[in-house]
Amino acid sequence: MATDPATFDPSRLVAVLGGGQLGRMLGFAGNRINVTCKFLDPSPVAPAIAAGELLVGELNDFAAVARLAKEATVLTYEWEGVDPGAIVAQENTPPVRPSVRALKIARDRGQEKQLLRDLDIPLANFAVIENEGDIEAALNRVGFPAVLKTQFGGYDGKGQARVNSLDELSVAVKGFAGAPLTLEELVLFTRELSLIAVRSLTGETVYYPLVENLHADGILRITRAPALDLMGSLEGMQDQQKIAEGYARSILDELNYVGVLTLELFEGNDQLLVNEIAPRVHNSGHWTIEGAQCSQFENHLRAILGDPLGSPEAIGASVMVNCLGVMPNPEALNSLPDTYLHDYGKDLRPNRKVGHVTITATDNRVVEEQLLELRKIAPEIFLGLGASTHRSSGV
Repeated sequence: MATDPATFDPSRLVAVLGGGQLGRMLGFAGNRINVTCKFLDPSPVAPAIAAGELLVGELNDFAAVARLAKEATVLTYEWEGVDPGAIVAQENTPPVRPSVRALKIARDRGQEKQLLRDLDIPLANFAVIENEGDIEAALNRVGFPAVLKTQFGGYDGKGQARVNSLDELSVAVKGFAGAPLTLEELVLFTRELSLIAVRSLTGETVYYPLVENLHADGILRITRAPALDLMGSLEGMQDQQKIAEGYARSILDELNYVGVLTLELFEGNDQLLVNEIAPRVHNSGHWTIEGAQCSQFENHLRAILGDPLGSPEAIGASVMVNCLGVMPNPEALNSLPDTYLHDYGKDLRPNRKVGHVTITATDNRVVEEQLLELRKIAPEIFLGLGASTHRSSGV
């Protein structure tokens, strides 16, 4: 996608490591506020090609990163799998936001967990396993049942295994072929929530409302925003919102963070535990494009460029449904009001996130009715969910 010379502002050029759907949505958000994004991605047909200039190259290629960063105002990233060394190696790298320190911590599960522990933020008990000699000590700390996860990489249910015995743990450790691992206590939670926070260069901070997430096989399938409490009340979420914001504020301040930060949370037994942090825009915030005053994507760009932040307030109620490996017929959705289809332009493959659908309405009852209609019209995007598309609250 070529940049219009008449609107191009060289002081608002953002270099983005990664050109997936998150980059694509960053680029589209930038187009609305006179921000130009250019991307680096290994694929010549990466989704972000529709939203800005795409450089083809590996994310750990120092020369490719240098080409991307040249003349950029700021450098950011759309996922935490990028190589910090490729950024640090640049002599003339523009400011990196969020910082390289934030990236290093968030991409390393062991460092991430230790940061949370150091900040007294509640999380599941864990232990690091760097080799087979660490298994006994890790088991003594965590016990069974537990989840073994790779310290680096791993997303959408990949890079992890549930273990219930020493034999299962030993087999799983060997199966990861010497990769650094963490063993985590298996948390029995009522539901999964997430919070998206944004902190600007000046320290201005805003928080989107907590949302409720439904996963299947480790992959996010449905997000409801804002989350209601288990009795179906929005007002009943005020205490949880304040607690989650407190967790986020501690992390943001400790890292002197700039940009969007996402907390993935477990709710249960009168506790709110942090499962993971993501130093970037997040799948559970896709609803903000149509459902919030200012989307997470626009606010990320505003934050890293030093602009005032936009309002994170929800316009009404929203539900977002991920499309895995299949896209619904756009014409079939025309009968549903306030329903928005996002096609990432990807080849269709099983379990691949190829798009999403967002429904917005004035209240949760209407959104849930619309969701039932969507399921009738496009049942293919609900495969694997059974009947589990209802709210945890039963609403």
